[in-house]
Amino acid sequence: MDVRNGFQRLRSQPEFEQRPDAARDGIERLAWWLDSAIAVPGTRFRVGFDALVGLIPGIGDVAGMLMSSYIIGVAARQGAPPAALARMAINVALETFVGAVPILGDIFDAIWRANERNVRLLRRHRVAPQAVRRQSRAVVAAWVAGSLVVVLAVAVVAFVVLRWLIREVGAAF
Repeated sequence: MDVRNGFQRLRSQPEFEQRPDAARDGIERLAWWLDSAIAVPGTRFRVGFDALVGLIPGIGDVAGMLMSSYIIGVAARQGAPPAALARMAINVALETFVGAVPILGDIFDAIWRANERNVRLLRRHRVAPQAVRRQSRAVVAAWVAGSLVVVLAVAVVAFVVLRWLIREVGAAF
């Protein structure tokens, strides 16, 4: 399926604020369970099942990503704009990849709360869709630019190291 046709189909659906409250309540409740359901004793800090599942090496972060992706799928069905969906995907991807780092990633996962961020983004979209669309486009553009800079930097370092290795191996013979 062509991506543009898929986005056009999504845009033709009723906007998020016109959808039944049950769907909004369901994803808000899911975000709460995933990010804030459990109080840490002796503190005001809360964690969710996403952070706890993330403690399981290997499959924990993937399971968390799949649960978080459900919220993005609901947002897409409810007519969220492509830029907002991309921003939500960035939130989930960041949480997933950083969360893969043992201990520090799990702490980041508990603090970042991608699901609650994504639900807040949807709420703001209901109130000011143009502002959210503009802001989301800027965030996505910044991530794309940053990713390109990282890829370019890695390519340059790889080229310099490869050139150095070739010179060293050539000098050895």
